[in-house]
Amino acid sequence: NRRRSGGKAEVEEAEMASSAGCEHYVRSCLLKAPCCGKLYVCRLCHDAEENHEMDRFKVREVQCSECQTLQQAQQTCEQCHVQFGEYYCNICHLFDKDKKQYHCQPCGICRIGPREKYFHCEKCNLCLAQDLHGNHKCVENVSRQNCPVCMEDIHTSRIEAKVLSCGHLLHKTCFDDMVKMRAYRCPLCMHSVWNMEKHWEQIGQEIAQTPMPPEYQHATVKIICNDCQAHCTVAFHVLGMKCSSCGSYNTAQYGGLMWQQQDAGAEAEPEQQIQPQSPTRH
Repeated sequence: NRRRSGGKAEVEEAEMASSAGCEHYVRSCLLKAPCCGKLYVCRLCHDAEENHEMDRFKVREVQCSECQTLQQAQQTCEQCHVQFGEYYCNICHLFDKDKKQYHCQPCGICRIGPREKYFHCEKCNLCLAQDLHGNHKCVENVSRQNCPVCMEDIHTSRIEAKVLSCGHLLHKTCFDDMVKMRAYRCPLCMHSVWNMEKHWEQIGQEIAQTPMPPEYQHATVKIICNDCQAHCTVAFHVLGMKCSSCGSYNTAQYGGLMWQQQDAGAEAEPEQQIQPQSPTRH
């Protein structure tokens, strides 16, 4: 017996998947896995059932869903001439309905197009939308890293990738979850992932309405800004420390509090630092 993930049922070897394919792809054939010789609608169905992964590039044979003829991988059945997929890539051995796919040689896999709306960034080593051409921060081989939220592969994922302003990538679904959780910083570099000006204004208003106790009113602290990377010495406040360079409150404190002791008729004492501590994120 052969197991088929697309139909979630055991079938006899002679039986084939329906022409609807599986939940992942619309196709009229089964792939013969080069690793175990079993027939599956797609590599994802195979991987869900087996304890190993199918190498899509090594697929050499497919079986027609209509006439059950086992044959070399090709777009049309050599026996009954049914089309296995509106789109076919003879490198990835991808059969599917037409989604304006194209094979990107540098990426090494097929992408959903149309091709003219995308370009391949050599440094990022990834296909990006044309409106990002010359308008994004390059991070070398960025898609070869796993998504920093779910830790799943990004490069070969069927889930759309989101390019953050800092240049890092995560799955679009993971980004949407971040938005729902109001997590506004890149999980990798802590840079703000969207425009935070209104939020910074709100924090500034809250700080103005919440004065620190007298013993802390002249305290200062050293910070580094996660958005512009500036190092500043600013007034300490428990609600946040504002970068004096870009105005962001997305800052990290390093070192302890400092203040200047002022005595009447005397020069200010040198800055004193108390309770050194590890960097604190705000």
